[in-house]
Amino acid sequence: MIIVIDNASSDGTDAFLATRPRLRIIKNPENRACAAAWNQGLKISTTPWILFLNNDVVLPKKWLEDLVQFAESEQLDIVSPAVGEGDLDYDLEKYAATFTSRMKSVKRLQTASGACFLVHRRVFEAIGGFDENFRKGGNEDDDFFWRAKNAGFRMAISGCSYIHHFGSVTQRALLAERGSTRAETIGYFRKKWGIGWVERRWMRLRLKTSRAWLKWNEKLNYGHTLLERRINGKTCHR
Repeated sequence: MIIVIDNASSDGTDAFLATRPRLRIIKNPENRACAAAWNQGLKISTTPWILFLNNDVVLPKKWLEDLVQFAESEQLDIVSPAVGEGDLDYDLEKYAATFTSRMKSVKRLQTASGACFLVHRRVFEAIGGFDENFRKGGNEDDDFFWRAKNAGFRMAISGCSYIHHFGSVTQRALLAERGSTRAETIGYFRKKWGIGWVERRWMRLRLKTSRAWLKWNEKLNYGHTLLERRINGKTCHR
C-alpha cells in the first residue's frame, strides 16, 4: 500500500493525486509538518516494513526490492539506500545499475538517510512514532534514529540500492513563504538530548572525521561513495 500525506499543498498536487485511485491519500487542511505526517501514514500502515520517502525523490527500477532483501539478509531494523543529491542531469536508470553493481557490498553502519528510510514495525512497537514537537525545521529524522540506536536497533545505508534526491526542496519553499523554524527545532533537539556547547563541538569533529574516512575509503576502493552530490555536471563525494 502506498500512502501519500498531502500537507495542505497548493500547487495542484491534490488534483494529480485524484487521478491515482490506487493510492491511499490523507489530505491535511494545514501543513502539520513532517513528523505528524509520518505518524499519520504509520497509523494506517499494515505491513511489517514501512518506508518513509521525501517528496523530492526520483526512483529507479528494483530499488525497493533490493533494499528490503538487504535489510532482511543483514538482520537490520532501519535501512536507507545510497543517495545522489542535487541536479538530475544524468541517466538515473543507467547510473543506478552501474553504481549498485560496484557498491552492493558497501554499507555504513549505524546511520541512515532522512530522505528515504525503511523501518521494521518492531522499532515503532518499542520506541513509538516520530516526535511531533519538531515542526517545520527538521531534525525529526535524526531524533528518531538516535532513539532507535539507544534502544539497541541496528541500521545502515547500503550501496545495494540507489535513489536521486533533489534535496531541501520543501525547506526552501517554506523559507520563501513564511520563514524557517529550523533554529527553533535545532534548539529543541539540543535541549531534548542535553547537548551543550562543548559536546556539539566534539560531535561535529567526530562526525567530520568519520565521514572523511568513509568517503576516502569508498572512493579509493569502489570509485563511488554512498552519499554523492551532482553540481554543474560534476559528482562531489560525501
